[in-house]
Amino acid sequence: MSQYRTFTAADAVEYAREFGGVDDPASLSEAQEIGDGNLNLVFKIFDRQGKSRVIVKQALPYVRCVGESWPLTLDRARLEAETLTEHYKYCPQHTVKVTHYDPQLAVMVMEDLSSHRIWRGELVKGAYYPQAAAQLGEYLAQTLFHTSDFVLHPHQKKAEVARFINPEMCEITEDLFFNDPYTDHARNNYPQALEPLAASLRTDDALKIAVAGLKHRFFAHAEALLHGDIHSGSVFVADNSLKAIDAEFGYFGPIGFDVGTALGNLLINYCGLPGLLPPREAAEGRELRLNDVREVWNTFAARFLALAEAKTSDVALAYPGYAQAFLRKVWADTIGYCGTELIRRTVGMSHVADMKLIKDEAMRTECIRSCITLGRTLILAADHVEDVDALIARIRQAG
Repeated sequence: MSQYRTFTAADAVEYAREFGGVDDPASLSEAQEIGDGNLNLVFKIFDRQGKSRVIVKQALPYVRCVGESWPLTLDRARLEAETLTEHYKYCPQHTVKVTHYDPQLAVMVMEDLSSHRIWRGELVKGAYYPQAAAQLGEYLAQTLFHTSDFVLHPHQKKAEVARFINPEMCEITEDLFFNDPYTDHARNNYPQALEPLAASLRTDDALKIAVAGLKHRFFAHAEALLHGDIHSGSVFVADNSLKAIDAEFGYFGPIGFDVGTALGNLLINYCGLPGLLPPREAAEGRELRLNDVREVWNTFAARFLALAEAKTSDVALAYPGYAQAFLRKVWADTIGYCGTELIRRTVGMSHVADMKLIKDEAMRTECIRSCITLGRTLILAADHVEDVDALIARIRQAG
């Protein structure tokens, strides 16, 4: 039985030779560590001709940016592999393929996506992939519908909820999304000039009650198998292609959390573009982000309803009009969770390139301010925004 050890590049090559599934394993000769996150080692494995062939990913037993003082469960590697495998069943065109998983080493082997680029990096540069939003909406609809009560027998659903229970990773989400930004926490990190705005989040009763409701639904509403962290850094894009990766936060939760997280990262880019691009390009890019928001939601909702009409197995849930009523609740959750994503990425510890790469300090501060303000607006308005056009109108009003 294999025992856990942290892989070196040489270890990753040897592992890929044994489990990579390539035609000529001996041709694999080199590994490059490409992980830029806090939780894992990620190796790209090359052959002798310098072509990358597979990816080897290993979970670390702690948060990299903190060290061993913040331990993490290695079982998240199983949860990630099984979440991606489950999502691949229902949406293979938009989910990375996992070809091997070892629970003792917390290692998985995945298809190489060198032909793709991380979507966040492309958004920051102002590159536009016109198909990406619709493909993301399709991914969300297929994976969330097919792992929900609309399809699964109640016995199977309850067994799946137990299989994908993910308390340690969920606790990270619970802290970073719903606790830290609304308290004076040491992990929070924002420009000093925004201290009055950040402090106001901690004393806004209506906001904190709304956030408590979002957290409670995150605890209690096991609606579907979520990706759990579907932001633009967890999505690869190419011309006419999109692939979701990094599902270690996967668990059964409220559908609106995944959809809201996805929309939230598009809006973080919307808020950051004035500091990333020249004025005209930034204005054009912001319009594209609003169109992306519309396209993600409209594709998700239309596809979910079509699937519900064709495939709902439960007699009560199949009653005409119920799926539409359910999506109205998902919509309100989506807006609220979108708002928490905006705030946790600017007030909390998990900052992203859409803000970090703004070179002008004053401009960066103003972009962060607009992101926090928009996040608060969305959380408070979540129950009162009728549709995606009304959402976009509110975003424009927020500035």
